[in-house]
Amino acid sequence: MHTDRDLSTLTWRKSSYSNQEGGSCVEVADGRPDIMPVRDSKVPDGAVLVFGAEAWQSFVRGTPQP
Repeated sequence: MHTDRDLSTLTWRKSSYSNQEGGSCVEVADGRPDIMPVRDSKVPDGAVLVFGAEAWQSFVRGTPQP
């Protein structure tokens, strides 16, 4: 597993399901074709989960849409 990814220059965006009251929000960072970084928007300096692109696409396909 390759672990020396520099995530410091990424631009993060909040979930479209987030609102101004806070709550359980996630942010993702686009721009890397090989991975999808995900973090808790309430703790931007906290841990980042990094999913492979194929795993993330499978997750999104399996998520119910409104």
